Amino acid sequence: MTSRLKTFGLIALIGFIAGILVQVTATYIIPWLADVLPSLAAISSFLIAGLAGAILTVAGVCIWAYATGKRNSY
Repeated sequence: MTSRLKTFGLIALIGFIAGILVQVTATYIIPWLADVLPSLAAISSFLIAGLAGAILTVAGVCIWAYATGKRNSY
């Protein structure tokens, strides 16, 4: 039972960190990119936020897969 609670806690912590990263991306990085690349400003911020979320999710799954893969292979 405690390993299950540890897993849930780790997932909650990762989700919390991902939320912080998405907020920083939406607040600082996306406006900076819109200033640097004016054509990017024409794209809806929802699409940009979705792309950022997709990239963070794939990165998180890759980190999880590499961290837990082949642990008990003989």
